[in-house]
Order: sequence, then C-alpha cells, then structure tokens
Amino acid sequence: MLAIIQARSSSKRFKNKAMFEIRNKPLIWYVYNSVRKSKYVKKIIISTSKDNSDNLLVNFLKNNKINYFRGSLVNVAERLYKTAKKNKSDFFIRISGDSPLIYSKVINRAIETHRKSKRQNYDIITNVFPRSFPPGQSVEIIKTSALKKILSFNLSNSCKEHVTKFFYQKNKLFKIKNFKSNFNFKKKKYSIDTVKDFENLKQLIKK
Repeated sequence: MLAIIQARSSSKRFKNKAMFEIRNKPLIWYVYNSVRKSKYVKKIIISTSKDNSDNLLVNFLKNNKINYFRGSLVNVAERLYKTAKKNKSDFFIRISGDSPLIYSKVINRAIETHRKSKRQNYDIITNVFPRSFPPGQSVEIIKTSALKKILSFNLSNSCKEHVTKFFYQKNKLFKIKNFKSNFNFKKKKYSIDTVKDFENLKQLIKK
C-alpha cells in the first residue's frame, strides 16, 4: 500500500511546523518514521507544494532520501491525486503531516479492512465518519479514481484544502466504509495544530 503524507509549511495556526525540531529532528521525520512501522506500507511519499515556503522541507527530504512530490499549494485534493497517479496507485492511505504519533496498528487495521472488503469496491475506508479515534490517529484509504471524480466538481476552497470533506458532505454519492476504535488512547488529541499542541505532545514523541 502506498502511504501519502500531506505536509506544508504555510499553516496559518503554526507556520513551518513540519520543520519544528524535537531532539534535533523535525516533526515530519517523526511522522514518516511512525508510518514506516506499518507492516503493510510499501512506499511513503511526502506530498507538499511547489511554493517557495516548502523549499526548506523539500531540502530536508532530499538530504534524507525521502520520496516527495510537489504540487498545488491550495488544491490539496488535486495534489494528492497527482501524487497517487504518478506512482500508479489505485488506492493510497492518507496521513496528515501533523500526526507524529500515528499508531502503526491503526494504519494496519485500515489496510486489513481494505483487503477484506475489496469486493465492495469502497471509495473511502476511514475511521473519522463518524470519528471514534482522537485527532492525530486519523487514517483514510482513498480510491484514486474516486478522488479524480470529485475534482470534476466545482469544489469550494475548503474542499480543495480538506481532501475528503466533499466525500463526507456528499456521502450518498460514494461508497464509504468506517471502522471504529477498539484502542485505549490515554490522551484526547495527538495532532499538532498549534504551538501549544507541540509543547503538550513533544514529551511523548520518541526517537
């Protein structure tokens, strides 16, 4: 399974958070290595933008021989579609670049659910519709052709930025499979959206 980690440096709430360091390693490094722990993920791509604001991130990825793709800054849905298309992947698992503590067993469960339900041909397999996992433990397996389909609609800027929002808004048009949490998470939030989140979680992030 291809994993696509979406990341950018121009977040309004926490600029350049992907490159904020913990023990001399940037946040994106921890996200990448958390995803690598999944036994089913065969390739990881960091999908970022062509904007100059992401040059520092791309330089880090180059220097560490981490695969990346650069596309639109604002149309993230299109960027992820082009990332998957370039890698000739019919499905991919989407991970947010603000999830350094993403649990490999959650990723594994999503992929196992996908494998068991191939005949149903779902457009998305998700754990956020409805959400039963805390932020920072969100995973979505997206069918590439379904993502291409939504790009033909007149998407709002919000739907371009939040890749799967349109699927959930128009859920009657798509086949969606949700799985619920059976994990015991001690904290309520594992995503890093603000500097405060970063301070709260950095002690949990290990090398």
